[in-house]
Amino acid sequence: MARLIKNNVQWVGKVDWELRMFHGNELSTHYGSNYNAYLVQEQKTVLIDTVWKPFAAEFIRELSNTIDIKKIDAVVIQHAEIDHSGALEELMAIIPNVPIYCTPNGVKSIKGHFHKDWNFKTVRTGDVLDVGNGKQLKFIEAAMLHWPDTMFTYLTGDNILFSNDAFGQHMATDLVWADCVDPCILWEEDMKYYANIIAPWGKSVDAKIKEITAMNLPIDMILTSHGACWRGADVLKAITKYAAWANAYKENRIAIVYDTIWGGTRIMADEIAKGIRLADPLVVVNVMNLSLSDKNDVATEVFRCKAVLVGSPSHNKCALSSVGAFLEEMRGLAFKGKKTAAFGCYGWSGEAQKRLNNTLAEIGFEVVDEGITNLWEPDDAAIAKCQAYGQAFVGKIK
Repeated sequence: MARLIKNNVQWVGKVDWELRMFHGNELSTHYGSNYNAYLVQEQKTVLIDTVWKPFAAEFIRELSNTIDIKKIDAVVIQHAEIDHSGALEELMAIIPNVPIYCTPNGVKSIKGHFHKDWNFKTVRTGDVLDVGNGKQLKFIEAAMLHWPDTMFTYLTGDNILFSNDAFGQHMATDLVWADCVDPCILWEEDMKYYANIIAPWGKSVDAKIKEITAMNLPIDMILTSHGACWRGADVLKAITKYAAWANAYKENRIAIVYDTIWGGTRIMADEIAKGIRLADPLVVVNVMNLSLSDKNDVATEVFRCKAVLVGSPSHNKCALSSVGAFLEEMRGLAFKGKKTAAFGCYGWSGEAQKRLNNTLAEIGFEVVDEGITNLWEPDDAAIAKCQAYGQAFVGKIK
């Protein structure tokens, strides 16, 4: 069912209450998501984005209840990933000659997905589409937020920025607006979305915010492609959060992430945490077992932290596979400004910690020392050493 946004702008997307994994099985979505699409009806009628392909038939049906689809004058695809462009094939079967406005990279992406040569109109930053009644759609390239083809669209007169993936969250809501949903869930999911999807492109985020600020565009609303949208004072809040997150963001938090076989490395993690608490009663410490924790929640926690300690026993001359997968995730997300070291138990050999420290340095974390290891299960003396290590670690990350 369409929902009025402002004047002649309507939401025509899909609320996916059941979604629990996204990007295949790469991203957890505990609260579902929205696939937000928008209809602008001035003298020209323009559809901005569609929905994920499994909901294409439903999208076409609901859209036809809102408007005669054959009266659509233009389609804008801001990013060709299939959660935004998924209904294009069904849509273009009805309006095959209607122009699709997208970036040059958007043409490549759309053709790559659908293998169709539709009526593409490529646009660059500064290009406009007159929609009548004195209003224009202004296009703003936003490469690497988070694909090379991404762009924003700005509607003059109504002062609306259609931001595609930027500023969104995975959170299902039929209330449209951020100020109508639980703020705790909203901001938690907003950061999780940034940390797990947008964070590798922090330099692009920072540059784009500065570019849009310099344009002096009045922005009354940000209409996202996922989750809730922003209006009023929340517009500045959303932009301010992104500006902070894009610049080596960290809070007074330390994450201890580990896996264990028989529990020795878990004991070390707990005792190191106690030492950290003794040295700094105000720091937030979060101890997370990588085999039992949601990997995207772990990534979000690491994004928030100023430091992360990584633990694994030595196993087959390596760290455990869950820890290796975590480090590969960190390599891709490219968090900046994190201090680190490794720890863990070993039996007849102890290769894991050296390997972990080497990998942590390789992916861009600052290794502050060689970490701490323990032969066999920790006894009282080892527990005391772990607590002392935690206290000393605090002094090395200030």
